[in-house]
Amino acid sequence: MPYLFAAERHNEADYAGGRVFYSLPGYPAFPVRLVSEIFQRCLALRAADGLTAPVALYDPCCGGAYHLATLAYLHGERIASIAASDIDVDALGLARRNLDLLTLPGLDRRIAELELLWADYGKRSHEEALESAERLRERLCILTERRAILVSVFQADATDAMGLVGTLGAQSVGVVITDVPYNRLSAWQGDAPDPLWRMLEALRPVLSPGAVVAVASDKGQTPAHDAYRRADRFQIGKRRIVLLRPALSTD
Repeated sequence: MPYLFAAERHNEADYAGGRVFYSLPGYPAFPVRLVSEIFQRCLALRAADGLTAPVALYDPCCGGAYHLATLAYLHGERIASIAASDIDVDALGLARRNLDLLTLPGLDRRIAELELLWADYGKRSHEEALESAERLRERLCILTERRAILVSVFQADATDAMGLVGTLGAQSVGVVITDVPYNRLSAWQGDAPDPLWRMLEALRPVLSPGAVVAVASDKGQTPAHDAYRRADRFQIGKRRIVLLRPALSTD
C-alpha cells in the first residue's frame, strides 16, 4: 500500500488548482494527496530521530508552488517556514500568487477577485470557488492565530550551491520536497551534466541536521549521491518518490 499516512481519500475540491489556488497552462499541479503523503513520511523519519519541531520546508524547483501552498493549509502546524525557488521567472510569478494565499490579506484579495467573477458571470463554478475560499479562510485564521508561516520566494538555479546558501543560509532547511523536471511540460535548464546529482550536491550546505530530501521524478532519473543514503522509496502512477537523508545526519 503506497499510502501510509494519507491512506483515506478526502474531498480535496477546496484545493483544486484553478479554483482558489492559481494555475496556468504548462505548470502542472502536484496531486494533493501525494504531496501530503510525502510530507508526512518526511516528518515520520525526523520524528524517529526525536525531531518534532515545525520544519523549514524548501523546494528548489517550485514551479507554481501550488503543492507548497496546499501543504501549508493541510499541515501548517508542522511548518515553520516555506522557501520556494525556481530558475523560471514566469513560474515564480505564479508561485508568489499562490504563496500569497497563506496570508489573510492575500486570501482576501483572492476572495474579492472571485466575488467580481461571480457578480459578472454568475457561474456556479465561481460560487463554489467562493465557498472554498471562505473555508480556506477559516482554516488560515486558525493556522495564523499563534504565528504566521514565513514565506520566501526567489529565483535560483537549483544546482548552484553558492546561490542557495547565500539566500537561505547554511543548515537552514529541515525538509526538501521537489518534483524535478522530467516531461514535456518541464525540463532542466542549462547544460550542466547530471543536474539531479548537482542539485543534491547544492542542497548539502543548506540542510540542517536530520534533514530529509524527497525527490519525485520519473523512472528515467535516479536521485543518488554518495553524501546521502536512501531512507524510503515508493511509486504512485508514473511518479517515483525517493526520500534521502544526508549521510552525516543524526540517525
